[in-house]
Amino acid sequence: MFHHLLSLLPIAEVAQTTGKLGGGSTDQLIWARELQALSLIVHIPLVSFGIAFPAMVLFTEALYLKTGDLLYKRIAKRWSKVIIIFFAIGVVTGTILTFEFGILWPNFMATFGDVFGLAFGLEGFAFFIEAIFLTIYVYGWEKLPPKVHFLSGIPVAITGVLGAFMVISVNGWMNNPVGFDVVNGEIVNIQPFKALFNDFFWHEFVHMYLAGFIVVGFLVGGVYAVAWLRGDRSRYVRTAMIIPLTFAALIAPAQLVVGDWAARVVAKEQPLKLAAMEGLPDTTKNAPFTIAGYWSESEGRIKGGVAIPDLLSLLAFRNPNATVTGLDSVPAEDRPKAINVIRYSFQAMVGIGTLLALLGAYYLFVWARWRRLPKSKWFYRVLAVSGGLSVIALEAGWIVTEVGRQPWVVYGVMRTSEAVTQAEGINILFWVGVAVYTGLLAAVVWLLRRLAGDPERVKEDDQAEGATK
Repeated sequence: MFHHLLSLLPIAEVAQTTGKLGGGSTDQLIWARELQALSLIVHIPLVSFGIAFPAMVLFTEALYLKTGDLLYKRIAKRWSKVIIIFFAIGVVTGTILTFEFGILWPNFMATFGDVFGLAFGLEGFAFFIEAIFLTIYVYGWEKLPPKVHFLSGIPVAITGVLGAFMVISVNGWMNNPVGFDVVNGEIVNIQPFKALFNDFFWHEFVHMYLAGFIVVGFLVGGVYAVAWLRGDRSRYVRTAMIIPLTFAALIAPAQLVVGDWAARVVAKEQPLKLAAMEGLPDTTKNAPFTIAGYWSESEGRIKGGVAIPDLLSLLAFRNPNATVTGLDSVPAEDRPKAINVIRYSFQAMVGIGTLLALLGAYYLFVWARWRRLPKSKWFYRVLAVSGGLSVIALEAGWIVTEVGRQPWVVYGVMRTSEAVTQAEGINILFWVGVAVYTGLLAAVVWLLRRLAGDPERVKEDDQAEGATK
C-alpha cells in the first residue's frame, strides 16, 4: 500500500510533459478517466447550488424586506446555512478537481494552459470574492441593517454564476477548440478571449444555468414535500416548498427549448456525438429517430426500439429531408466507443426533463386555476423524488457531453490518450477518491440532519408564525 502511495510522489514531474501534441500513454487512461468522472459526478450538483440557491435565498429575503413577514427571514436564514455547507464541500471537491487536471492530464495542461488559463484565473477571483461575501452574508443576519445585509448577498449570487461561467467556458472550448493555431505540433497565435467565448460556450452555459435552478428547485421542494407527506402542513413548510418549486416549474419548460438549441449546435459542430446519441451507424438522408432499443457492438446498429422516420433529420436541421452524419463518416478509431452509455444518458436526460416539466406545468395549472397547492398525495410523492431525478438528468447530460466527445480531450486536436499521465498509482488515487467522497457525503448528510433537527428551529418558527398572526 505505502509502496503504491510513494510511487505517486514523483507526480510533480508528471511524466515529462511534452507541452505539444503527441506523446502520452494509454496505460493509465481508464483509471484516470474513472477518477475524473467520479470527481465530476460529485462536484456538478454542488455547482448547481452555487448557481441557483443564492438567488432563491435573496428572493426570499426580498419578500421579507417587502412584507416584514418574519417567516421569510427565517426561511432565508436557514437556507443561507445550507449554502455555506455546500460551499465548503464544493471548495474541497473543486480543489481536488483542480489538482486532477495537472496530475491526470499533464500534457493537456502543458499544451493548452495558455489558451484557456484566462478562464481559470477569472474563476479564481470569483471564488475569493464569493467566499468573502458569503461569510459576511451568513454571519451578518443580526449584525447588519436589513437592507445592507441583503446587498451583501448580491455578490454571492453574481460570483456563483461567474465561477460556473468560466469553467463552462473551458468545457465549451474543449468541445469547440478555437483561439489558437497548430504549427508543427506547437500551439501558437493564442487568442484567450476568442477561446473564452467559443461557439459551444453559450448554449452550454445557459443549459447549465437553467439546470441549476431545476435541480435546486426540485431538490429543496422535494425535501419539504416529504415533510408535507408526513403531516407537517405548517405555513413554514408550505412556503419553503412553494418558493423553490415555483422557480423550478417556471424554468423547466424553457430548458426543453434550450436543450433543442444545444442539440442542433451539436448536430452541426460535433456530428459524431449526435450520431452516438442516436445510434446512427451510417450517414443518412431522412434519418429516423429511434426510441429505446440498444446498440449492438457486433452488428454496429441499434437493435429493438421504435424508429420514427425523418424525425432525427427534422429535429437536427428543421428539415425532414436533411442528411445526418453517421458514425461511418470517420475511421473507427475516431468514433465514440460507449454508444449505449451515451444513448441511455441522453434518453434519461430528455425523459426526466420532460417529466419534470410536466410536473411543474401541473403545479402551475392548479395554482393558476384554484390558487392552491395540488391535493393529490401522488403529486407530493412524485415531487419528493423529483430532486433525485433532476440530479440524475444533470449527471446524464454531462455524461453525454464528456463521453460523447471521446476519444478527444480537445475535440479533433488532442486525443485523451495523448493527454493522460504516465505516472503509476492512479488506481490507488481512484480508491482514495472514493473514500474521500464517501466521507464528504456522510458529512453533508450529518450536517443537514443536524440543521433540520436544530431545536432552535421550532422556537424561531413559532416566533415567526406568531409574528404574522
